[in-house]
Amino acid sequence: MQIGKIIRRVMGSTLPPALFIGLTAYFGWNVMRGEHGLHSYAAQLRLLDEANSAQRDAYAEQQVWLRRVRGIKENTLDRDLLDERARSMQNLARQDEIVVPYGPHDRLY
Repeated sequence: MQIGKIIRRVMGSTLPPALFIGLTAYFGWNVMRGEHGLHSYAAQLRLLDEANSAQRDAYAEQQVWLRRVRGIKENTLDRDLLDERARSMQNLARQDEIVVPYGPHDRLY
């Protein structure tokens, strides 16, 4: 009979703390590495930064193309600008023209 009491006393004093420690470890692991944990949150933030960067790049490229399209519309087409652009692309110049070279990052139009 005394062995049964000892076993019940040991189980009664160790089972609740062991259960609490097990649940704490389970939830602690899920906080760090679970599907919605801190590591997943950091990965989602990295993906969000990449998507924002791609969106900014696409917007910048869209602005370049819009500027180019606006430049070739019939009512805004400047013949002098067209002549200058054609000469610069073909590397042609007249004897009486002054040639001003552009830098590698300067825009021609």
